[in-house]
Amino acid sequence: MKNILFRYLTFIAGLFFLSAGISLIVKSALGTTPISCLNYVVSINTPLTLGSATFLFNVGLIFIEFLLLRGRNSRKDTVEVLLQIPFSFLFGAFIDFNMWAFSGIVPESYIHSLLILGAGLLLQALGVVLELKPNVAIMSAEGVVKYAARRYHKDFGRMKVGFDIILVSSAILTSYLLAHRIEGVREGTLIAALATGFIVSLLSRYVITRRNLNRLTPFIHHKV
Repeated sequence: MKNILFRYLTFIAGLFFLSAGISLIVKSALGTTPISCLNYVVSINTPLTLGSATFLFNVGLIFIEFLLLRGRNSRKDTVEVLLQIPFSFLFGAFIDFNMWAFSGIVPESYIHSLLILGAGLLLQALGVVLELKPNVAIMSAEGVVKYAARRYHKDFGRMKVGFDIILVSSAILTSYLLAHRIEGVREGTLIAALATGFIVSLLSRYVITRRNLNRLTPFIHHKV
């Protein structure tokens, strides 16, 4: 039980760092990540906060997951998808907290914006690694790609690229319709799309290994 608790705490820590990274990337004023750009566009053009928009977006993805699983879902799949609801709520709350915590960050130059973007990418990658390493749950964005790839017998990586393209295109269209200009999609969006996977791979391979996480387990057990 303590091991399971440690794995879930690691996953939740991953969500927190992921939300911190997304918030910093937003504060860089160079665009947002592909997965967050549509939520950001909605948040700046409606009364919704970025966290609230993210939660509602995730709920929509959960509904799509059930459609993709229809007639083919196992009990494990159902539990995996239902777990995404409380975690999506927590993730949205983390985003709003970090947006508030970083509210004083205003880039004073383009170099400053790039530094903030870099810090955000690092935190986001750290969050992704901590989210994936425990292997206890997945978030709806990964889930919808996973189940779509399974249902249509496609490669996960290619489906993920297609999904990101759809999100960015939807953000551009929504921004143009709501604000008559393009917001939330800039060079930072492209940098995030290209760099995040590399940083995640680097952290996962050389910094945050399962062995290192296991070394922390006795310490966590003692504290718990």
